[in-house]
Amino acid sequence: MRSDILAGRLVPGSRLKFPELCEHYGVSVGAAREALTRLTAEGLVKTQPHQGYVVTPLSYEDLADLTRARIEIESLVLRLSVQEGDVEWESRAVAAHHVLERAVFMSDDDPDHPTDEWTAAHAKFHLALIDGCTNRRLLDVARALREEAELYRQWSVSFGQEPDRDLAGEHRALLEASVGRQADLAGQLLRDHIAHTASLLISVATDEPIRATPPAPADKRAG
Repeated sequence: MRSDILAGRLVPGSRLKFPELCEHYGVSVGAAREALTRLTAEGLVKTQPHQGYVVTPLSYEDLADLTRARIEIESLVLRLSVQEGDVEWESRAVAAHHVLERAVFMSDDDPDHPTDEWTAAHAKFHLALIDGCTNRRLLDVARALREEAELYRQWSVSFGQEPDRDLAGEHRALLEASVGRQADLAGQLLRDHIAHTASLLISVATDEPIRATPPAPADKRAG
């Protein structure tokens, strides 16, 4: 169920009914309820009055809040990771970037969305960058926020296709600053990276903007 949500096979805002879930996944009501409880804790599922469980809807307000949280927390965790990570952490980050660079970004089967191969490699690269942080609570929060943002990436039809954006260059700059032990630079590059992506993903939100737009990148050093 989690994979189906992140891959967009379960549409944001759609109801998750126990009879259908049990039949589709071949599980009991108890197992389905336990899975929904976990997904709710991860932010991928919500409960709504008179509807029960639904796949988390895409909304401007939620993305604005999510972006602010990610910019502050994930950049902090990356700075700590750069300061505290050992040589093995460096090796994992370099290896994850190597895989990301060689992953197929788009396929003819679905030219509007990144491939599952690239999406998985992208997630592993970003998680590898912050994995050197020794504060496990902060790390868990950063990971959970990234996962929530994945819903928006999956439903954006133009992510990574902006003509003026060098996404691969942003990732390369993040890696170089991180393994080069430039903690403040790495943190700022990540803040810009998150904000740039958020400004694109807001186009898939299902409600009207009711707040100021997510902060724009501070500069263009990431791309």
